[in-house]
Amino acid sequence: MTRINTPFTARTTAAEVLAGVDLTGKRILITGGGSGLGQAAADALRQAGAEVVSPARKELDLSDLGSVRAYSEAWTGPVDAVIANAGIMAVPERRLTAQGWELQLGTNFLGHFALLTGLREHLVPGARIAIVSSGIQLRGGVDFDDPHFENRPYDAFAAYAQSKTATVLLAVGIGRHWGTDGITANALAPGYIHTNLQRHLGPDAMRAAGAMDDEGNLVHPDYYKTPEQGAAAEVMLVASPLLAGVTGRYFDDDNQEAEVVTGGPEPAKGVAEWSVDPAAADRLWDLAEATVNKL
Repeated sequence: MTRINTPFTARTTAAEVLAGVDLTGKRILITGGGSGLGQAAADALRQAGAEVVSPARKELDLSDLGSVRAYSEAWTGPVDAVIANAGIMAVPERRLTAQGWELQLGTNFLGHFALLTGLREHLVPGARIAIVSSGIQLRGGVDFDDPHFENRPYDAFAAYAQSKTATVLLAVGIGRHWGTDGITANALAPGYIHTNLQRHLGPDAMRAAGAMDDEGNLVHPDYYKTPEQGAAAEVMLVASPLLAGVTGRYFDDDNQEAEVVTGGPEPAKGVAEWSVDPAAADRLWDLAEATVNKL
């Protein structure tokens, strides 16, 4: 497959991606749209004419499949696009969802899987899905033998990496299961941005990332983006005509399709082979489907 190049850069904003795009009549669902990247994406999409639905957590709690099911069953009308933007990162201690899934995997991946499959009948032919992942997917695949850290020491970042690999596999799986209906899904890494996602990171971790000074003030290194820049890939994947019909791909924080690389501690760019492995995508889909069907 030829990698896709776009005219956008890491500094392109969501509004610039949508310049000249008319989304009048389109209905787009965004999780986590009340702040940060989700809010920036929602603002840009509304400016382009879209109707944007962004439920608060009290309406839709992705870590609770009962909440997800209730939200999906109450939905009426068509869905033209979904941005799976909400997520949690680096939860300091091992915590489980009501279904027994490690909290980051259960929220970032399973909650969105349940939402999207629950809304399947409302997704119009040609619906587009953008799923927020992270460059940390390069650090580890899904451990199918012990996905919930029952038999290995819990590590907050290993769990986060696994969950973000799973979100890329979700995009691959949607293309494999729903592609014949023209429904497309792609994953993205938005890059480094100050948002509520970092709420579990302590001062030492923030300073190590160059994002906090010795006095505890947030700083913005050159490689950090604004929320408007971070949201560019989200809106690009669901609304830019340049990406129509594209599915199962991963776009790096420069808004270009990433090269498939061997994962591990060294690569800083690209998408790991384990993150786009069709067999892993099918296995994870079956695991998630079995969990959702038990409700």
